[in-house]
Amino acid sequence: MRKKPNPDDRSDNVEKLQEMIHDTLDNINESEDDMASMSKEEQEKIKAKNKRRNEAIEGFRNEIQDER
Repeated sequence: MRKKPNPDDRSDNVEKLQEMIHDTLDNINESEDDMASMSKEEQEKIKAKNKRRNEAIEGFRNEIQDER
């Protein structure tokens, strides 16, 4: 016997995406504050990660536009 999939409720998608943007920006700011105490190698890793975070934020913003 197959289970029915849950209905796709996207009513709060924009809210969730905005929260994800906020959390990601917090992570970027925290990591930048911590970089002063890191080695150059660790700093480069954080810079690369923050670049990916910024790309994710752009994706979240695009999704918000699609939802509206």
